[in-house]
Amino acid sequence: MVKPPRPPSGRTNLASCIVATIFLIFVVIIALIVYFTVFKPKDPKISVNSVQLPSFSVGNNSVSFTFSQYVTVKNPNRAAFSHFDSSIQLLYSGSQVGFMFIPAGKIEAGRTQYMAATFAVQSFPLAAPNEAVAATIPTTTTTGPVGVIGGFGGTNNGYRVGPTMEIESRMEMAGRTRVLNFFTHHVDAKSECRVTIAVSDGSVLGFHC
Repeated sequence: MVKPPRPPSGRTNLASCIVATIFLIFVVIIALIVYFTVFKPKDPKISVNSVQLPSFSVGNNSVSFTFSQYVTVKNPNRAAFSHFDSSIQLLYSGSQVGFMFIPAGKIEAGRTQYMAATFAVQSFPLAAPNEAVAATIPTTTTTGPVGVIGGFGGTNNGYRVGPTMEIESRMEMAGRTRVLNFFTHHVDAKSECRVTIAVSDGSVLGFHC
């Protein structure tokens, strides 16, 4: 007569549970490592390449100009970055003097997009030149558009540099990206730059971000 199989002992069940638990912990650790190294959402990076003032006017202690900023935005994520709440703000002496909304758009995964923003800044009063410094540089005859000189100060293509003013440019891009094509994650990118301008002719002497 064949004897029925003996039921597993308590020790065997305990060993099986321990092995299953260790395996699950191992799977969770691997999943977390993959997420934080590969799929974790990252904020896009904004690099300001150039700042220009195509037009500039000063008179009666007030100034107005057209502001142009050229940037590159890199999306480091493995999914597209959709931005929808973005803007550029200009500040002078702590007060807002210019503002522009950036149209909604999309930057594909791992791609870099070039963007340009140009808008007019209405006339606003100049602050007292408490810290303005005048420097005399030999003058030569030059032609061409106003450009950007890397770093603060500079020869400004031979022009005589007079008192300067400083404005602050704040760019913010907010949006979302997907994780594993399922979860949605909010990301944003910001840049803040200080731009030094010669009040005498509107030349951009440099910017620091």
